[in-house]
Amino acid sequence: MLERVQAATSNIVVATTWDSADEPVRALCAAMGVRCFSGHPTDLLDRHYGAACAFGATDVVKIPSDCPLVDPGVIRTVLDYYRTHCHGLDYASNLHPASYPDGNDVEVMKFSVLQEAWREAEKAFEREHTTPFIWERPLRYRIGNVVWDSGQNLSMSHRWTIDYPEDYEFVTTVYDELWSQDRPVFNLQDILDLLTSRPEIARINARYAGVNWYRHHAGELHTVSPAEFRAID
Repeated sequence: MLERVQAATSNIVVATTWDSADEPVRALCAAMGVRCFSGHPTDLLDRHYGAACAFGATDVVKIPSDCPLVDPGVIRTVLDYYRTHCHGLDYASNLHPASYPDGNDVEVMKFSVLQEAWREAEKAFEREHTTPFIWERPLRYRIGNVVWDSGQNLSMSHRWTIDYPEDYEFVTTVYDELWSQDRPVFNLQDILDLLTSRPEIARINARYAGVNWYRHHAGELHTVSPAEFRAID
């Protein structure tokens, strides 16, 4: 995943936990020359805010570590959108609503807005998922969204993120098929082409397509429609 994010930007901080079990993450970052911050294991809002403070960020990009197939081109697209509209936006993402295959999550926000969320967020899911306090308040914050220019919406049908063993098997299979030393950073279209030619790979974790954390807070999230999540079969 670091290879993929580095293909989009060199200004990276890995925000891991202070648990001893994450020492291999810190060691990997040191070996790769990537900055690392260790923070709270479950309060990710506190962890991300701490990382932003530690490295003097004025704008913060959040790319979750369960997205090892994130396309560098998608990262650049969202960053370019934010930079173009930065004077009129507090927060931008490609998630509200989503259209890219699940696992291409990119969010960017002003540090001052992240700081307000850190100070004021009280609900457990606001602390755990970092940004709901922001995007759940469209009347308070100026929010922008990047829609996939392909015209497709594969957010509920294509799952490239990791929560379940089948997800890990899927991602591993994709890497085995597409990664090479000559071309370590394959893109979104490469994966789609692979799944078209090898539909059995898509079936590995198909039962979890569209399953996300929103389902646990359907009654509390006011900006998320029922079409943006589903229960596990």
